[in-house]
Amino acid sequence: MFEGLTASLSNALGSLGRSGKLTEANIKEGLRAVREALLEADVNYEVADNFIQRVTEQAVGEQVLKSLRPSEQIVGIVHQELVNLMGPVDHTLPERRDRVSLLMMCGLQGSGKTTTCGKLARKLKEEGRRPLLVAADLQRPAAIEQLKVIGQQIGVPVHAESPVGNTAFQVCQNGLKAAKSGTLGAIDIVILDTAGRLHVDADLMKELEQIDRRLHPDQVYFVCDSMTGQDAVNSAKAFNDALELDGVILTKLDGDTRGGAALSVKAVTGVPIKFIGVGEALDRLEPFHPDRMAGRILGMGDVVSLVEKAQREFSEQEMLDAQEKMREGKFTLTDFRDQMRQIRKLGPMRDIMKMIPGMGSLLDTNPDIDAESDMGRIDAIISSMTETERNNPERIDRSRRNRIARGSGTDPADVNRLLKDFNAMAGMMKEMAGMGMRDRMRKVREMADGGMLDPGANLRREKQRSKRGPQNKKELQDIRKKQRKQARKQRKKNR
Repeated sequence: MFEGLTASLSNALGSLGRSGKLTEANIKEGLRAVREALLEADVNYEVADNFIQRVTEQAVGEQVLKSLRPSEQIVGIVHQELVNLMGPVDHTLPERRDRVSLLMMCGLQGSGKTTTCGKLARKLKEEGRRPLLVAADLQRPAAIEQLKVIGQQIGVPVHAESPVGNTAFQVCQNGLKAAKSGTLGAIDIVILDTAGRLHVDADLMKELEQIDRRLHPDQVYFVCDSMTGQDAVNSAKAFNDALELDGVILTKLDGDTRGGAALSVKAVTGVPIKFIGVGEALDRLEPFHPDRMAGRILGMGDVVSLVEKAQREFSEQEMLDAQEKMREGKFTLTDFRDQMRQIRKLGPMRDIMKMIPGMGSLLDTNPDIDAESDMGRIDAIISSMTETERNNPERIDRSRRNRIARGSGTDPADVNRLLKDFNAMAGMMKEMAGMGMRDRMRKVREMADGGMLDPGANLRREKQRSKRGPQNKKELQDIRKKQRKQARKQRKKNR
């Protein structure tokens, strides 16, 4: 998510920190690079210019230039202006006590509108609401079947009619009547999945305007594909001119998103982004938080969202039990494997690591890190151990290492490295058990720098050392010792 923009902004802002004493001239030069980064990310031209103008006015002020760390002050200004650019946001959904609430979803074909309707219905159901989905996309018959399947998956009723002889307005009107009649149960909110087109056209707008004018939805949301950049913003503006949108839902933010839509849509349309889709699964819809997104864009991480994800996936008792084991030094390889499996439920490991402050830069400087496959390899190694070995790793000798390596399809050296890293990590985790959140984040960064969160780090360091050759007398002695040992083994084998 926004990897290109994050890298470009980090380079542009980092150059300010490396330029020694900051002056008005080099600040403006650095901010020109920030402007270029925004334009490369497909941010609207006027939005980018206005953004840089506001940042410049604050950055060249006397208070910033005379501060002890002016470059950090400028990063803070950029962060706050990004928050202002994308916010504020109200995440509340309409709730009427006297009648059924009505939501209308609109968007172009291929934006993920129908799936987003299902995601929103699932979210409402989890919050105790009783939603009804209405299949009003009569232009694409597959959309009706798709919505029915989604409704079955999440346990939400779907009102659908034949596209032959019906209009979208009639289907929406009949769906609302069914919700009010009680025949489908106690429905308190209706979500209309309206038709999309390949582009904005008069027929589409006329159909949507009729539904809007005659049914008076409480809120209208525009679903747009964040990967289309400025096209998404232009479409949002056209829909807003016709319907007066109440919110935007950005989809596909888990893909190769350049960031232009997220940074431009509020400034161009005046309509806030309410939710973001971060995956195809029906539970991958999140409230949009401008401050958290600004932190991610600037590579600062997003600890709050990470904690919220963990709270949804892990039970409080599980976390307390794990903390108690760490504190008492009873954290075993079995516990470590179970914790890893839970962490993998949170999503792709690269995305999770980028939420931890400092870890994003680690991934940028080490592009060959593949945390997902590393964790899979660790899981295989631990699963190839006996219960006794997992509880007492100090008992694992050479013969056991070889057996574990064969069972997990790895090298004995991988097993050895895991045991070394686990011993060091277990000690740190015991220390972290009694810490607050800020101190824990500091320790996590230390663990990352030490290679403990990247099991392949030691192997890469060894390869780099072998490429550059021995750097001192001790390294040379170690290499010769290893060579003599190998020669003795070969002589034995030959005899």
